[in-house]
Order: sequence, then C-alpha cells, then structure tokens
Amino acid sequence: MNHRQLTFARELRGYSQTDLSSSIKGLSQSNLSKFEKGLSVLSEDVQKKIINFLNFPVDFFERKINSSIENGNYRKKATISKSDVLKFENKCRLLGYAIDEMSESIEWPEFKFMPLNLEEGYTPAYIAEYNRKILQLKKDSPVKDICNLLESNGIILYEMNYLDKFDGVSFFTDKGFPVIVINKTFPNDRKRFTIAHELGHILLHNESNFPISGYRDEKCKEKEANEFASEFLMPEKDIKNSLRGISLNDVAKLKSYWLTSMGSILRRAKDLKCINEDRYKYFMIEMSRNGFNRKEPIEVPIDKPQCFKNGYLLFKNELLYDDNDFVEMMDLPQDIIEDIFYFDRMVKLKIHRN
Repeated sequence: MNHRQLTFARELRGYSQTDLSSSIKGLSQSNLSKFEKGLSVLSEDVQKKIINFLNFPVDFFERKINSSIENGNYRKKATISKSDVLKFENKCRLLGYAIDEMSESIEWPEFKFMPLNLEEGYTPAYIAEYNRKILQLKKDSPVKDICNLLESNGIILYEMNYLDKFDGVSFFTDKGFPVIVINKTFPNDRKRFTIAHELGHILLHNESNFPISGYRDEKCKEKEANEFASEFLMPEKDIKNSLRGISLNDVAKLKSYWLTSMGSILRRAKDLKCINEDRYKYFMIEMSRNGFNRKEPIEVPIDKPQCFKNGYLLFKNELLYDDNDFVEMMDLPQDIIEDIFYFDRMVKLKIHRN
C-alpha cells in the first residue's frame, strides 16, 4: 500500500487520522500517523480493513496521484476548514488524474499559448496582449466564448460547486496538461475574469517554464494575474478612451460590451488613471448604495466548458465504456467516478402506467 495514497483516500473521504483509527480495530492513531509519513508498516489484515472501510479498489493504493494544486484563489479562505480545503484540492487532483488516464486513449487539444518570462522584463499586460495576437482576437473586441477559446487552444476547464468560497484554481496534471477549475455558482462576469486570471497564473507563474523569483510571493502573483486578466479581457488601447469621464450608466453599457463586471471596469479605469482615487471611491459607494456590490445588473453570457465532457463522451460512444469500465481503468470507487463525470445529469422520470 502506497502510504501517500492512503492519506489521499482518507482526506477525500473527509476522515481525520483519529476518525479512521477509531473506526478500524487494531489501528492506533500513532501507528497510522507513522505509516502515512512512511516511517512504519501496517499489517495486511489492518490494510484490508482500511481498504474496505474507505471503499476504494485495492489497486488504487498502488497508484501515485501527485498533481500539485498551485495558485488557489480562495475567498475568505480563513473561514474554510482545513479538512474542506483538503477534500476540495484532492478532488482537483482526482480530476487531473482522470485527465491523465484518459490521455492514454484520446488526444487532448494542443497547448498553443505562449508563456513569457517576467524576469526578462515582460509585463503581465504585454504577455496578455501577445497572447491575444496568437489567438487572433480582433482589436477593440471582447473575448467571446472564452471557455471554447481556451479549451481549443489546450487548456481544460471544469466547473465545480464543492465549495462556495473559492473563485478558481489552476494546476498542471502529472503529465503536464493545464487545468482551470472555476466556481460553477458564481455570476458569469466573475467566471470570465476568474478564467482569465487563472490563465495568467498558467502563463506567468509556471516554474516548469521559467524559475520564479523568491520575491514573487502570493500577493505579488495575484496582482500580476489580475493585471494579465484585465489586459486580456479589456485591452488598454481599446478601452481607455471610453473610460474617461464615465458615469455609472456608462459603466453598465461597457459591461454589456466587454462582458466584464462593473466593478472590474471601474478598477480598470482607476488603474489606467482615467479616474482618480476619490472618483473611484464615489463609484464604489454608489455601487453599494444601489446593491450592485451584491448583485450587478445585466447578466453577461458565457459558454460552458466542453473539453472534458467531450472526452468522456468519446469513451462512452466510441470506445463503448460504461461506468464499470471507468472504475477498472482508474481504480476509483463508483461514487467518485460519478462525482467526477457528473455533467448536470438529468433526473430520470417514470411514465405512469395504469
């Protein structure tokens, strides 16, 4: 049994070491702790009891799931319990693991974006502008169908509503596939900015591309990802003139065009020095007074991630996989397979037969 896989399965099921050891006869918390650190062994009998209790296939414990979840962008992370964070991040790791396993049989889209090294003087805004050109986005044009745009160019997107206090997470699978997970429950304008923000992390802060200087702490990285996202969604050359002397009504119209939140447009106006600090504060007060800080007017459109779902359908329709085949391929329990491949499954209804 791989001790790291045991820790993974235990955390995914939401059990502490104390919870698990108290549920398994012959297992102490001390022995479990030593085993998970790789400092001791457990008897075959105890291992079988653990496997049965956690309800994972035996072969799962010989696997290695290592995807490192970087650049987690949580709201009020301090209010989320450590166990909830672990379960969420392990679910992201499972997603990465599934993507890697599926890559043995299907070909994910090629990565076509261009990372550039911040240490060589490139700014987040320049890198955003450069990648807009690579994607052949027109000048003075919003980023439409952002999910399809990223997925067709090699980034897999996935919506999750496991926690309501995270915006998005980006990471690379063990085989190097870039993944962005976004909060399914958030407004579309917030989803769009989150996707662009996480794209920024992927292009700016991946140590596999360039070494990251120690001074670039989490706060610095978040600022750079925001700068990237703002330029990617609202290019300075195209939006700046329309931000001068704006009113709240103008901001609403700009939201409809650029498909970004009123709040992000106002911040863009301040960052580009189209409004001063006092004017920005006035707008924020007006936004709050109108309730726009809780729910903005105008719902912008967004397309849905399809790449991972299409991969799943290829297995189902072309390779004729059923759920048991996925269980055998990935050595994961049935309930976890269903959780990963949920895709808004329709509720089955029955016809009355009198």
